[in-house]
Amino acid sequence: MDDITILETVERYIRGEMNPDERLFFENLRKTNTDIDQLVVEHTLFLQQMDRLGEWKKFRSALHDVHTDLADQGKINSVKQTGKAKVLYLWKRYKRVAAIAACIAGITTLMISALVWIFSPKTPTAEFDKLKGKINVIEDKTKEQDRELSKIKNTIKAPVNPIVYTTGGTGFIIDTKGYLVTNAHVVEGAHNIAVQNSKGDFVARVVFTDVKKDIAILKIDDESFKPYSSVPYSISKLSAELADPIFTLGYPRNEIVYGQGYLSAKTGFNGDTLSCQIEIAANRGNSGSPILNNSGEVVGILNGRQTNTEGFAFAIQAKHIYSVLDELKKDSTYQKVKISSKSSIAGLDRKQQVKKIEDYVYQVKVN
Repeated sequence: MDDITILETVERYIRGEMNPDERLFFENLRKTNTDIDQLVVEHTLFLQQMDRLGEWKKFRSALHDVHTDLADQGKINSVKQTGKAKVLYLWKRYKRVAAIAACIAGITTLMISALVWIFSPKTPTAEFDKLKGKINVIEDKTKEQDRELSKIKNTIKAPVNPIVYTTGGTGFIIDTKGYLVTNAHVVEGAHNIAVQNSKGDFVARVVFTDVKKDIAILKIDDESFKPYSSVPYSISKLSAELADPIFTLGYPRNEIVYGQGYLSAKTGFNGDTLSCQIEIAANRGNSGSPILNNSGEVVGILNGRQTNTEGFAFAIQAKHIYSVLDELKKDSTYQKVKISSKSSIAGLDRKQQVKKIEDYVYQVKVN
């Protein structure tokens, strides 16, 4: 171990930058090694002198600034003098500064002496090499423990009074910061909301509801949630065409379920123009599921409340998400909510599309 490394170790100890294990080991080493103990004592004195030197320099600079300011204001006489009178004037004026300078010179001499002693070849190299090795081992163990604790904090959630969720549906991400869309009736009267998929279980809250359109916007409000880098699908502003193949992902039970079908009517129940009819199997838990076309565009939100026993269901047309967002953005808090305008999964086969989408679809749990 070289002298610089030794000094760095000692200085970390003096400044309290060691972790508890390192500090305990170092203090035991001081008790058994008088050279190291002496080095700590003298380096402590050296650092104190350095701090005092810095303080003196600041004080001297402040005195000079004050003197200059008073002279500029004409509050003190700073007239030039000559001969013996000038010498006497300068001595009276600067004798305190001279004393300070002499003190600084003395401190500098002590500093140089300390440096010469510190860097002289009398340090027990073997002892310090051993110290360095053990400190490195301690640091590695500490870092590993920190990583393990971080993993535990991120994965374990043990509320004192677990919430029992009684109803729910499905929701899907529309903004990378954790904004989701679901049906308004899914979260109607909710006291507590959680969203869950393969990435985890997160607390969420309602930020806007349009009961007429049956659309609600949720926000994941959980410290453990990590924002997405992008959203793979886009939200269509156009109505789907008759016979267009469509598919959906949702949570009719406690795992994600795939379904496929086609658009069978451009209007919904009793000619409702807000929605459309789709030929697809749907259950209550599918409420709020995204309906996508082959191009990876969301064309609707499955409305599980309007289903029948004939194998077809209804979906709110996705273009209405934009008008709901316009209402939300009237609150300045939500002006940065942004929908993806381009699908990155167009052209992929269905299996690949589903694989890229499923992490953006959540089970919505309500209490």
